This record gives sequence, structure tokens and C-alpha cells, in this order.
Amino acid sequence: MGKALGWIDSHCHLTCADLIGEAQDVRQRALDAGVARMMIVCCRLEEAEAALKMKAEDARFDVAVGFHPSDLRDFTEEDWHKLETLVYNENVTAVGEIGLDYYWDKDNHPQQQAAFIRQIELANRVNKPILVHSRDAIGDTLALLREHPVTRRGIIHCFSSSREMAREFVKLGYMIGLGGPVTFKNAKTPKEVAADVDLAHLQIETDCPYLTPVPYRGKRNEPMYLPLTAKTIMELRGMEEEALKQSLWDNYQALFHPQDEL
Repeated sequence: MGKALGWIDSHCHLTCADLIGEAQDVRQRALDAGVARMMIVCCRLEEAEAALKMKAEDARFDVAVGFHPSDLRDFTEEDWHKLETLVYNENVTAVGEIGLDYYWDKDNHPQQQAAFIRQIELANRVNKPILVHSRDAIGDTLALLREHPVTRRGIIHCFSSSREMAREFVKLGYMIGLGGPVTFKNAKTPKEVAADVDLAHLQIETDCPYLTPVPYRGKRNEPMYLPLTAKTIMELRGMEEEALKQSLWDNYQALFHPQDEL
């Protein structure tokens, strides 16, 4: 594995409506803060088009695209065909974010599950990892990933369940993505997970523009705040900065770029 060049934001929405107008400035602030690589996660086709243009200009970006469970009513069958074509693009690194969200939608759980399975099968056809969203649906998420194995596995993004459940996903080969909530004062469970999870299965993220870490909680999130999450995890695990940075870098490379030297 190559030497770590900085932090990696494994999940950020740089082409969402809140950030796209400032994307270049956001990128520069991230680089200035020591964030050397960013996974741009796109939940709409137009976001993916913008992200691929950004990647063409700067290879330090990676791109993931998938249909978020909360947006499924917005997509036509034509959109699904466009997605299936898009993920074959060699510059799309992962399929995501995909998964289940029972917090917002109470009446379409079977449809969410079907869409999740459809995108898992798509990821397997193109041999790419997945980025998994799971909110108030962790049991069903685990069950579906057991029933429908993903060849390249992926990351359980913005993990918010228990350390025991984190271990179950690790057993399946998934990485656990932790973000701003681990810095929150009363976030007992995220801190337990951060201290406990197998280091070889850990990733960090911003999920920007959401879930801004302390002391900027309540403001718009950006990749430049990623080191705040890293600092909290270092403290919880008793690790030095370079050791955590190198482990996260190696994990990311093994998952997304196993044939490349980043």
C-alpha cells in the first residue's frame, strides 16, 4: 500500500444543491485542511454528471452513484436504465448511496428493499463496492446483505447502530463509516463503535453538507472539517495521527483501488 498523503473523506455530497455552486472553493478548503481525497456521492443522475466532470479535472476525486431510498418515488424506469449504463463508466468507483430508510418513509418498505436488491445486483454485475444507507432499518439491512452477498462489499455509511451490530457487518466484510456524530458530547454509542471497530474495517466521512462535527455543529458541513472527526477517533482509540491516517488510507485503497497506487 502507498504512503498516506492525507485524510480521505469517504462520503461527501459535493455536487448536491447546497454545495455545487461552491464546489471548487470547498475542494480547496479541504486540501488546505489536509484532506487529500474525496468520494463524491451522487443520489441523482445530474449530480453524477457534475461529479464526473470534477473527477476529469482532478483525479483526487472518486465518484459513487446510486438511488437513495428516500428518493425512489422520483425515479422512472428510464432513470433506472440510465443508472445501469452510468455505473459501467470506469470513472464511477462505487454504487451508492443505496439502502433502506424507514425513518422518513413508513409505507414503502417492500419497494425500498426491492430497489436495494436491484442495486446490489447491479454492483455485482459491474464488480464495484456499495455505499449503504441504513436509518431505522439496521436489522433488515443486515438481513438483505446476508441474503444478497456483494462481491466487493463496501461501507455501511454514517453508521449509527451498536458496536455489536457493527461487528456483524464486519463479519460480512463491510467497513464502518463514522462521521460528525462521533464528536457529539452525548453520542455514547458512536463513540463505543469508534473505539471498538476493527481498525482494518474503519472509514471516516463527513456526509457533507450534513452532520457537521463539534464545534461547528449546526452549520453546513464540508470536507475541511473531517480532521475533527479523525481527532476524536484518535483520542478514543489512543492512536497517533499518522497511524490512523495510514490505516484509513490503506483501507480505502484496498476497497476502492486494489490495483492502483494512490
